[in-house]
Formats: sequence, structure tokens, C-alpha cells
Amino acid sequence: MELRTLNAFVEVVRQGGFSQAAKTVFMTQSTVSKAVKQLEDELGLVLLDRLGHRSTLTEAGKIVYERAIRILAERADLIAELSDLRGLQRGTLRLGLPPIGSDMLFAPLFAIYRSRYPGIDIQLVEHGSKRLEELVKAGEVDLGASLLPVPDDFEWQDVRQEPLEVLIRSNHPLAERSVVDLHELQDIPFILFDAGFALNPIILDACRQAGFSPSIAARSSQINFIVELVGAGLGVGFLPRMIAEKRVRPGVVHIPVSTPGMQWHMAWISRKGAYLSHAARAWLDLARSETVA
Repeated sequence: MELRTLNAFVEVVRQGGFSQAAKTVFMTQSTVSKAVKQLEDELGLVLLDRLGHRSTLTEAGKIVYERAIRILAERADLIAELSDLRGLQRGTLRLGLPPIGSDMLFAPLFAIYRSRYPGIDIQLVEHGSKRLEELVKAGEVDLGASLLPVPDDFEWQDVRQEPLEVLIRSNHPLAERSVVDLHELQDIPFILFDAGFALNPIILDACRQAGFSPSIAARSSQINFIVELVGAGLGVGFLPRMIAEKRVRPGVVHIPVSTPGMQWHMAWISRKGAYLSHAARAWLDLARSETVA
């Protein structure tokens, strides 16, 4: 069983087909197809149910996919550990950042880290927290910034905790309030972030605890767009306090929400038991010592 075939198979599953997987692993589509067929022949099982241009995992495929992710992650750990053992002067730090809050929390750290470790190549990917958890678990990034709570197979280091505030149009009757309870917003449409953003479950779980399910007017991955939609009267949005304070817009106000559980708690996560390179450990040490006001 070759790592090349495992990698091709994993990418076909992740990308949802052979064509996109080929672009990701820099192979031709026919090469990727042959690699997956080789893996199936070797195992004597069908791993993918091919339906036109789409492929779905069989029961055997699900087992192989989970195992393949762990094998490839272990390989990445091995390479990183041997690199440190050789005492390389240069290295790579692979970070996963969420779109919400990264500019305020982590941009200052980059400048300090770069000045201390100029030989380290920093590679960034940006996704919602759930996708970042997948990438950390697969060993494709060393550290990811995600919202707590996270599954037990991750280790985490605290970054910052902020209460959530509601963004509401300034001419709304609640806009004069100093604080609101979530149930007072149940008749107003919500503007949420795209699926995969860990902020959504925090808001929706709090709504369930308050005894209602909100209507969703829109979803977006862009903070500024959400603020503009609130200003246009489409509904209410939610942001951590430190971010809401920086998104000042005429016609929109932000108000603390008193409902328990409406907390944004950011942390650096890594795969439990995984080897962390010197570059990753240096980042965690820096993040622990530097705080953002």
C-alpha cells in the first residue's frame, strides 16, 4: 500500500470527485483514477460508489478514509520530527486561521514571530472553525485557531474569551437598551455566518435553551457584509464584543446579550498526541506570552 495512492483516495473524497482531486495533488485525472483503482484492487474492496461525476464512500471506503487520514498525519509528524532532529535552520509553520477575529488577535503576533524567527516559512490557510478542526486532525496544519468547546481528540491553548453582542438597526425599539435577552429577539430574523463557522452553533444552541428557533434571513462569511445587511434592516447579527466595537457603522448599534452561553472563546488547537515542531511550539510560547488589548 503506497502513500501516494492513499493520498489520492483521500483527496477524491475531500474534493468530491476525481477532477478536483487531480488539481489538488498535481496529477492527471486518469492517474488519480488509476491510483484509487489500485488501492481497491489491493484491498479487494470497492471504496467509492461512482455515480456519474460524483463519488460517495462505501462502508469499506469510510473505514479506509479514516485510517488513511491518520496514516498521512503520522507521516507528516515523522517528517517534522526528523527535521527537528537534524537541527535544520529553516522550517515551516502551518497555521489555520478563522475569518473572524484573526486580524485583531494574530496580526501583531506575526510581526513579532517574523522578527524572532526570520528563517521560518509561515503558511496560512483560512477556513471556518469546523474545517480547521478537520485540517488539524488530518495533520495538514500544525495549529488551528478554533472556538471552544472542541472534541476530546484535540489539545488546546487559550487565546481569548469575549461575550457576544447583537448588532441591531439604530431605529429599532430595542436599540436604546443597555442589554437585551435573547428571547427578546425571537421575532426578528437572524443573519448568521456561513455553515462551518463555529459561532453559529453557539447562537443557535442559546436560542434553543431560550425556547425558540430563529428564522434565518441570510448567511455570509464576511463580517462587513453582515453589518451592512443589519443596517439595511434585514435582521440582527452577532459578533464578539472586541470585533463589534471595531465595526462601527452609522445606523447600527451593538448591545450586550445577557443570555448565558453567548460566549466566543478562541483557542489554539493541535491534535492530541501529535508531534509539534519547534516552529509550532515557538508560536504557542509567543501566543501565551503576548496578549491583545
